[in-house]
Amino acid sequence: QVQLVESGGGLVQPGGSLRLSCAASGRTFSSNRVGWFRQAPGKEREFVAAITWSTGSTYYADSVKGRFTISRDNAKNTVWLQMNSLEPEDTAVYSCAAQNSGSPYYSNLYDYWGQGTQVTVSA
Repeated sequence: QVQLVESGGGLVQPGGSLRLSCAASGRTFSSNRVGWFRQAPGKEREFVAAITWSTGSTYYADSVKGRFTISRDNAKNTVWLQMNSLEPEDTAVYSCAAQNSGSPYYSNLYDYWGQGTQVTVSA
């Protein structure tokens, strides 16, 4: 089992920044990759970004490329999502998830999920 806890969400004005954290505990060595997904009211969950623990390889949705950066600290078992130039369309519940294998883009291929943190972008 892998436990994931997100933090760092909140209310921010358009153009602002937030940094989300995802702290992993438990059998973290069994997971290969951590991803961030988001779900806005009335919409399906969508992929945001992912990072591979061992290599640091990163993956991004087109909608966040150039604005969001995912990074990790293996010693701390923590993954961050730095979000810059936030837009109202980024408003959603952001969840981190861990997977053992498979494509990073599909939520059904992730094995463990955090509770999520709300991000609201509004003036």
